[in-house]
Amino acid sequence: MAQIILVDDDANILASVRMALESEGFGVRSFTDGETALQALAQAPSDIGVFDIKMPRMDGLELLRKLRQTSQMPVVFLTSKDDEIDEVFGLKMGADDYITKPFSQRLLIERIRAVLRRTKARAEPKSTKAPEDAGAILLRGALRLDADRHDCLWRDSPVSLTVTEFMILDALARRPGVVKSRDALMDAAYDDQIYVDDRTIDSHIKRLRRKFRAVDKQFDAIETLYGVGYKFKETD
Repeated sequence: MAQIILVDDDANILASVRMALESEGFGVRSFTDGETALQALAQAPSDIGVFDIKMPRMDGLELLRKLRQTSQMPVVFLTSKDDEIDEVFGLKMGADDYITKPFSQRLLIERIRAVLRRTKARAEPKSTKAPEDAGAILLRGALRLDADRHDCLWRDSPVSLTVTEFMILDALARRPGVVKSRDALMDAAYDDQIYVDDRTIDSHIKRLRRKFRAVDKQFDAIETLYGVGYKFKETD
């Protein structure tokens, strides 16, 4: 049973999310501020953290910064819609994914499971996995995706992606040149019972491009077909 540390200053969110996680078999410790949570982690580690960004005493970004001095515990951020800059900083500091408020508890649970699977796969010795394992590695020109380890390389440079971004990119890259509608990308990245609007997918595409252009200013492999969707262009 995975142990989760949940930190949010909103008592209603804290209570409802804790109940949802415990009903799925997770062990949960919950705190209303980052300082108390950091002290608790020093006494007993958890398998994964779920941190709100905006909190009193010590916010989620500061909590992650201090945590990273001693631990690589995976972290999922809870953010508000206007927190895009904070999301970028958080991901650069080593957060694994983020969920935008208001969020579906089912989506949060699936993202937690996905991050835990990725963390477990990364911890496995690479020698235990055959290189030809079940399509785990996808090569598309300059792009290399390892689904098991959630690793992404572009022209041999690592690109750090959230779980959601990885799923969207994987869906595009599996069929180069084929246009994927926003609905199709939603299906690839989200549970079919979870509703997200078109702008959510557009925001993920924007972040994907920004991350790839940080390692390659000429990156143009994700093309927009206005009014239709997106496609991946395989490059050498």
